[in-house]
Amino acid sequence: MSEPTPVSKRRRGIYLLPNLFTTAALFAGFYAITAAINGRYELAAVAIFVAMILDGMDGRVARLTNTQSEFGGEYDSMADLISFGAAPALVFYVWSLSGMGKLGWVAAFVHTAGAALRLARFNTQIGTADKRYFQGLPSPSAAAILAGFVWFCVDHGIEGPDVAYVAIGLATATGLLMVSNFRYYSFKDVDLRGRMPFVKAILIMLAFALIFTNPPLMLFLLFSVYAVSGPVMTLLMLRKRRSERKA
Repeated sequence: MSEPTPVSKRRRGIYLLPNLFTTAALFAGFYAITAAINGRYELAAVAIFVAMILDGMDGRVARLTNTQSEFGGEYDSMADLISFGAAPALVFYVWSLSGMGKLGWVAAFVHTAGAALRLARFNTQIGTADKRYFQGLPSPSAAAILAGFVWFCVDHGIEGPDVAYVAIGLATATGLLMVSNFRYYSFKDVDLRGRMPFVKAILIMLAFALIFTNPPLMLFLLFSVYAVSGPVMTLLMLRKRRSERKA
């Protein structure tokens, strides 16, 4: 009888390229926390936006290079919790909420907990949810609202304690919107590799030019409008369904 063929060991390891982007996004979130502790709030806000860009790139790189993995997905979620949950909440707390006592740290915790719950729900719905929409405000967009507000205030010489009640409202609102059932357009069906009309290309360039005229204000307004779009879209869809049932 011939000897049994030894079972080949499964190769273990992680894909380097997409996880490098995830690690860079994690570092940007960590840097935002340290910058805020050292009183460099503008750098902290910019670091959160850098983490957003890197976070958007790791998934696209993984799909383009066919290097998606379960490890990469879990690592990305953990990095997102730091960069878009803990980091903006701590930056907000150090900059504005620390003087508000329990009310301040509770508001910061609401944002952090909202991000954690949002990411956990997203992971459980992979493969079943409609990819055209997100359920609840995405954590990077929620973080961008807080970072944009800090950046805008610092850029205009507004001290954090002077807008503490506004900061409490924003941190609480972003946390609750992340765990809400409002639907947000995901932009995942946009084909970046395909051709587009010349007019649309011009509009995109004009949008970038408008953002660069005043990045703190425009980014804050842009993501605030996106946050409001969820409740508006959900209410319009509910009204449409009710009208169809009555017809």
